[in-house]
Amino acid sequence: MRYWHPFTEEAIEQIKRDGITKLVVLPLYPQFSISTSGSSLRLLESIFREDEYLVNMQHTVIPSWYQREGYINAMASLIEGELKKFKDPKNVMIFFSAHGVPLAYVEEAGDPYKAEMEECVDLIMEELEKRQVTNAYTLAYQSRVGPVEWLRPYTDETIIELGQRGVKSLLAVPISFVSEHIETLEEIDVEYKELALESGIREWGRVPALGCEPTFISDLADAVIESLPYVGAMAISNIEARQVTYPLIGSIYFIGPSWSVEELLAAYDTKRTELPPPVTVWEWGWTKSAETWNGRAAMLAVLALLVLEVTTGKGFLHQWGILPLTH
Repeated sequence: MRYWHPFTEEAIEQIKRDGITKLVVLPLYPQFSISTSGSSLRLLESIFREDEYLVNMQHTVIPSWYQREGYINAMASLIEGELKKFKDPKNVMIFFSAHGVPLAYVEEAGDPYKAEMEECVDLIMEELEKRQVTNAYTLAYQSRVGPVEWLRPYTDETIIELGQRGVKSLLAVPISFVSEHIETLEEIDVEYKELALESGIREWGRVPALGCEPTFISDLADAVIESLPYVGAMAISNIEARQVTYPLIGSIYFIGPSWSVEELLAAYDTKRTELPPPVTVWEWGWTKSAETWNGRAAMLAVLALLVLEVTTGKGFLHQWGILPLTH
C-alpha cells in the first residue's frame, strides 16, 4: 500500500524474493488521478529506475477501471439494496460523494479525475435506470484541506443546500473509495450525517464500500487476466506510443487497454505537480476530523491520569488536595 503496511517498497522486495519477472499493476482507485494512482506510480517509477532487477521489468498498468461492467453492476446493486431500507425509496436523493482534488490538478495539470468521476456516476445511474431506479442524484467532493480551491461542489455545502431545498431523504454513496476508512466511517458516517440532520434531512443512509463484494472482486480478476497479453509489450526502457486525442482531457499517449508506468506519467503527469503529503489520522489542527480525534486523545490522557491517581494515591489531584492523600 502507499501509506501503510505492506508498503510499496515491502511488496517490491517480496516480488524480488519470489523471482517475479512480469507485473500487472492494478491501482485500487476506480478513477485515475495524479494524486492517487499517479502518486503510487511515481514511487514505482523511482524504484524501477534505481533497481537493476526492476529497471527492465516487463509490466503493464491498468490506469482506471470505473467503466467496467462488473464494477458498475456491483455499485448499482449496493445502491439499490440501500434504497430499499428507506420508507419511500423513490423519493430518496442519491448523493455521490467523491474525494476531492485541488482544482489546479484538473485545470492546469490535465488530471482526468473529474471527467472520469462524472462519467462513472453517469454509468451507474444508467445501470440503475435499467433496473427501474430513477431517483434524483448529485455529485459532490469531500475531504478538502488547505486554502487552495478544490473541485466543487463541496460535499458539506451541498448537504446544506439540499436541506434548504426540502430534501428529506438522502443516501450517501462513497464513489471513490473501495474500502472503509476514516473518510467513510468518520467523515461521512459521523460528520456529514450530523450536518444532514441539522440541515433538515430526516432520513440518512450510506452505501457501504465495495470491499470484497463478489461481483467486484471477480471483475478485478478479469481485468488482470485481460491485461496479461500486454505484459512485456511495454518494458519501461522501451516505450513506443502513438499520440491520440481524448475528448475530455486533450492529447494523451495510448497503447491498447493497458499502459506502462512511464506512459501513464507522461500522459497525465507531465508537469509533475507537487503533491501534498498524506494527512495522518492523528494530525493536530482545526479541521472537524482533527478536532474529533484531538478530543478523543485528550479524553484518553485524562482517563490515564485518573487511573494513575487512584491506583498509586499520588499525582496532582492529591497534591492539590482535590483527592485525600494516602499513607
